[in-house]
Amino acid sequence: MRLSQATAAVLSVAAFAAAALSPTSALAQDTVDIGTIADEDIVVVQRLLYPKDGRTELGAHLGVMPFDAFLLTPNIQLSFDKHLSETVAFSVLAGGGYGIKNGTYNQLSDPGYGVEPNAYRYLGSLLAGVQWAPIYAKMNVNAERIIHHDVYGVARAGVTFESSTIPQGGFFPSPTVSVGIGGRLWTSENFALRIELRDDLMVQQRKLEENAWYFKQNAGITVGITRFSAVKRRTR
Repeated sequence: MRLSQATAAVLSVAAFAAAALSPTSALAQDTVDIGTIADEDIVVVQRLLYPKDGRTELGAHLGVMPFDAFLLTPNIQLSFDKHLSETVAFSVLAGGGYGIKNGTYNQLSDPGYGVEPNAYRYLGSLLAGVQWAPIYAKMNVNAERIIHHDVYGVARAGVTFESSTIPQGGFFPSPTVSVGIGGRLWTSENFALRIELRDDLMVQQRKLEENAWYFKQNAGITVGITRFSAVKRRTR
């Protein structure tokens, strides 16, 4: 009896399926057990694209202290950081600026009020301390560019120089403790954009006021460019 072409095609497909499911094919797909890999056998090396360890960082920053009730204080800050590791650095910050009388101050000193506030304007500071940067990361911007950045906290101590807006109010240094948070956005291997928000906490002695000692805060934000020294190349 002769088979039709359709019947022959069906039988051919059935024969191919049977061969694919045969024990020989199954053995070829079996998983090979190579045992358990111990943790010490797995080594993960993370190489940062922009390392900091062993490098120095010099920067120039423009800042403003906008939170004083009577003065707006633009300032310039110069920074030096010696990175002892990828997370810890010795940090020095020197700055200068000038407190400009704001609208509130000018209104109170108008003839209608006749009050001259005894405000204390920032003139300069010198601070040193420790910077800790536990976070290094990267972010995708518009699916076109990867920006490497870090986040750090910093604690410094030093001295701040201020003077009274009243001529006879005096000029004096103030012991200062400064805390802040900031971050870097690398633009290349040697340059980064740096942003820092900090609060300088001062103890002042004011001769024109009833109490001899006062506590004052200077909170501000700075934005600047920093330059790193050459990278120490790793040996292969």
